[in-house]
Amino acid sequence: MAVKIRLARSGGRKKLPFYSVVAADSRMPRDGRFLEKLGYYNPTESFGAQRINLDAEAITKWLEKGAQPSETLQKIFIKEGIGSKKQIAKWTKSIEAKGAIAKAKKEAEEAKKAAEAAAEAAE
Repeated sequence: MAVKIRLARSGGRKKLPFYSVVAADSRMPRDGRFLEKLGYYNPTESFGAQRINLDAEAITKWLEKGAQPSETLQKIFIKEGIGSKKQIAKWTKSIEAKGAIAKAKKEAEEAKKAAEAAAEAAE
């Protein structure tokens, strides 16, 4: 059984989500059965208010057992300092690599558009 630490939409309304941070079997649906609730995340709350509430001990326990966090939770764990130094370094490297790939794709797309515009102007 592969365990994932992920967000499960547990409330809110249209365009105003509220998520629970849960440890769940990777085969279960996003909002389905989970093993343990580890906290909550309210992305629409202002920065001064309580946006994130995590049980760091429980999360660390699951990470030690081999649970894999989602990409969004990796970013949150990096900001909150949850996880070992090795895990945080691995997540940071992964996120930076994905950002570099996205940046390269965007630059290639812009270069293609510029070349097409130059070809139209030459005609």
